[in-house]
Formats: sequence, structure tokens, C-alpha cells
Amino acid sequence: MTVTDLAPDPTRHAVALPRGRHSPAVARRITARWLAVTTGGAPAADAVTIVSELVTNTVRHTRGSCVLTLTVRAGLLDIAVADDSEALPELHRRTAGGERGGFGLEIVRGLGGVITVVPRLGGKTVHVALRLTAPADGAPAGGAPARG
Repeated sequence: MTVTDLAPDPTRHAVALPRGRHSPAVARRITARWLAVTTGGAPAADAVTIVSELVTNTVRHTRGSCVLTLTVRAGLLDIAVADDSEALPELHRRTAGGERGGFGLEIVRGLGGVITVVPRLGGKTVHVALRLTAPADGAPAGGAPARG
């Protein structure tokens, strides 16, 4: 199911995904296809991996559906996944069973994604900013955007 605005926006795409084991795979396919059309073939492998990690987190840690929103602006891709859990993710936290968590977000950071969590009443949105074009300093595409 696709969430649409009144006026189509070629730089933004939002999709509601049901909670299910196939949702990460569906999100990967949607992301790869949309980026191929929208960016004219900009490298999408890192973005697809990041989408997979974020959607997998919603399947593992929430009880409801999620909304994946992809937005391209000025050579940056904003990947946003909104869910119905108010629990905020933590990097390398210990679970009640003594297991470590947060490895997916570590992978996201390793791919150059800058993570921002925006809490809201009844849920949260996890945003990841990923550079799609090489910056002027010659750093590779996919690297983190410059911080100001």
C-alpha cells in the first residue's frame, strides 16, 4: 500500500509496510527501484542495506506496521522509518537476557548514515541521512554528510 500526497513529489516516496517477515525484502525492492528511477542510477546498495536494517528493526521490536519514506534533496537521501513504538533505539545496549543489541544501527553508521531519532506520541521515526553524490572534497559517495 502506498501513502500518497495530494500532489505527487518526484523527490519523495512513502510506503506503508505491514508487520511481517517479508517487509524488509519488500522495502529493499521498493528502495532499489525508486532510487534507480529518481537518481538516475546513483549507488543504491548502501541505501538498500540501511532500509533493510531499519525495517527489520520494526519487525523485531514493534507490534505494528511501519511507514518507509524516501526523500532526495541536494545529493542526500533521507531514509525515514516511522513505527508505533515509543521505545528509542540504543547502540550496544544489554537486553534483559544479557545479549547485546544495536548492531544494525552500527552497520548503518558504518555505511556512512547519520542517524536521528524523532520521538512522537505513540511512536517514533528513525531518520538516516546518506550522501548519494560525492562531496567536493573527494570523499566517496555514500559517506556521511558534512556536519555543520
